[in-house]
Amino acid sequence: MARRHHIHINPRRSFPLNSLLSALLCAAPALAQSTADNQLPPVTVSASNQDAAVAIGGFGSTPLAKLPLQASTVSRDQLFEDGINDLRGLTALDASVSDSYNAIGYISYLNVRGFQLDPRFNYRRDGLPIDADTALALGNINDIEVLKGTSGIQAGTSAPGGLVNLVVKRPTGNWLDASLALSERGTTEATFDWSQRFGRSQGAGTEFGLRINASAADLHPLLNNAEGKRNHLGVAADWRPGTDTLLQAEFEISHQSEPSQQAYSLLGATLPNAAHVDPNLNLNDMPWTEPVVFDNIHASLRWQQKLSTDWRLDMHYGLQRLRSDDREAFAFGCTNSTSGQVFYDRFCGNGDFDLYDFRSNNEHRDVDALDTSLSGRFETAGLQHDFTGGVLLTHTLWRLGPQTYAYAGESNVYSQNFSIPPNPAPNATNTDRHEHTTEFYLRDSIQLSNEWQLFAGLRHTQLHRDSWQTDGTQAAAYGQSFTTPWLGLSYAVSAQQMVYGSWGQGVQSDVAPQLPTYTNAGQALPSAVSRQFELGYKVGARQVDWSIAAFDIEQPQWSSLGACSGAIASCTETLDGTQHNRGLEAQADLKWRDGALSGSAMKLQARREGAMEPGIDGLRPTNAPEETLKLEVRQGLGRLTGWQGLHAHLALVYEGPRAVLPDNSVNIGGWSRMDGGLRFDQTLDQAQLTWRLGVNNVFDRRAWRESPYQYGSAYLYPLAPRTFRLSLEMRL
Repeated sequence: MARRHHIHINPRRSFPLNSLLSALLCAAPALAQSTADNQLPPVTVSASNQDAAVAIGGFGSTPLAKLPLQASTVSRDQLFEDGINDLRGLTALDASVSDSYNAIGYISYLNVRGFQLDPRFNYRRDGLPIDADTALALGNINDIEVLKGTSGIQAGTSAPGGLVNLVVKRPTGNWLDASLALSERGTTEATFDWSQRFGRSQGAGTEFGLRINASAADLHPLLNNAEGKRNHLGVAADWRPGTDTLLQAEFEISHQSEPSQQAYSLLGATLPNAAHVDPNLNLNDMPWTEPVVFDNIHASLRWQQKLSTDWRLDMHYGLQRLRSDDREAFAFGCTNSTSGQVFYDRFCGNGDFDLYDFRSNNEHRDVDALDTSLSGRFETAGLQHDFTGGVLLTHTLWRLGPQTYAYAGESNVYSQNFSIPPNPAPNATNTDRHEHTTEFYLRDSIQLSNEWQLFAGLRHTQLHRDSWQTDGTQAAAYGQSFTTPWLGLSYAVSAQQMVYGSWGQGVQSDVAPQLPTYTNAGQALPSAVSRQFELGYKVGARQVDWSIAAFDIEQPQWSSLGACSGAIASCTETLDGTQHNRGLEAQADLKWRDGALSGSAMKLQARREGAMEPGIDGLRPTNAPEETLKLEVRQGLGRLTGWQGLHAHLALVYEGPRAVLPDNSVNIGGWSRMDGGLRFDQTLDQAQLTWRLGVNNVFDRRAWRESPYQYGSAYLYPLAPRTFRLSLEMRL
């Protein structure tokens, strides 16, 4: 994020496959994971089970099928099956989720229902706020939950698209799991997952639990000369001193070091033909290029106490310590071209671009959060209530440092200039931030009758934010408070069918840039209150579940209005109309003997409305596809082939056209991609072996995958070429 922010301010190698297979066969055996769950309440979820609870829904153990909202959950098994090791992999699974500036080796940015999620406010880890300005490791994650729609019920401030919650693995039984995998140009990864329970409690289960997860990867992506490393270690423990008390603790440390992918851009007024652009081209490939490094520490403590049959106290503390080195040979604009052209938002027509030496080392981002809640059931006036009330305290501190964003020379997309010298001397400041937030919340589910159920939520947020440049200048501070309500009403047509409607608000808060060009420099801006209406229908049965929802979201937008010439007081930062997203979203999961079909689709109409900024009113926002479709079929092939353990899956991903420029004068076309794979389950003595072979982009299609427009510049990212992966998992 620092890289993008300060741009705005300052105008094949082979691999011995036989050796790998031999190593796989010698790997440590694994025992299948037990389904026992020691948590109060259970948080076992799956990608397609509407009867499962989703913690991010906010209503405890109420199944997703009974909630007046849309959410999806991706399980650990599905992540492994599809070879997903970072959050951008979610874009292949859910039609509501798409890319939003997703570069290899960098932070994963997601777009949900047409709105980019804010990495500072739209991500949770076991329900607690985290900062996603990093490469979040998934090796210690059991499930990923995606709440779709305005998130004011769960977040004091956030972008309106939804929330992403990472559910941490916990001890669930006595077993061991290990795997080795090969993909791309020789990327290899080993994983280890061990769980053990000790002693007996007064009730069912055992008293102590311990789980250890570890992984290490040697990265050789298809992107040219972008080798790196990734590893993580996670430890989770719990203690149940009695049937009414549960204590949990967990710790995770992760590291990723890999050069990031530099985006392509427009060539003058021309949209380059993606079929003629090498998707493995690395414009960040210079002799002095250094990797982007992410070092992360996460830890949490949780105490859950059953006070009576119906009431429970929950205290949950989490911390996050992020350190990063953000570095790149950064291609931006074209001002020194021999073509005579000058562009600040794209490359020159002949392929020339300016290359900058960008370095922002030793960035620190710390988050501490404490959530205390009381939940229970009671009856009043003949109505049954499921109630939760609590307070969430969050403290965030960014400690960055001076950075380098210095012109180094000129290169060309057709013939890269590798002789450009580095220019590493720091020449710019960064922005440090400090924030205290207190959020009081109430949630209640009221059973009005056998058919009708009312859901209500209220969150009151008090915040204080400070920011300053790393040299101590341009300090700004402000405080705000606001209340965000949420209401939902459902009607049970039958035991398996439900109609619902919901309405909610969310809030975003910001301050005008602390620059002399702004008339309101450093002043708090009016709160941007977003709102969403949603109507839906859900059907859940043993063999099929499906849902359909219509949503309407409005989000106020901030713009810099005025001459904005660089002269003193030539700009004013202010609210400027809205982004209005209307859409229809559907998902279905059909099961039959030895097979299943799952899919989702979304039709989106996104428009800027009431904008005073010239040339954008009534137009589509950039990088938001208006049609998406994700389908996957899985089928056992045992009866057909005689190999009882053989299974196949085939997936289709389609995303429609996207606007490249705010004036909609340039658009990339829609694209489709086919993925597939085989799985073979084999028993060897007492070990269970699972072989997996997968391929993404089976037909090696060429297209522009996404078109983010960030800080006044147009970027293009290509669809990844055909990619293979092979893995072996062993269980006892």
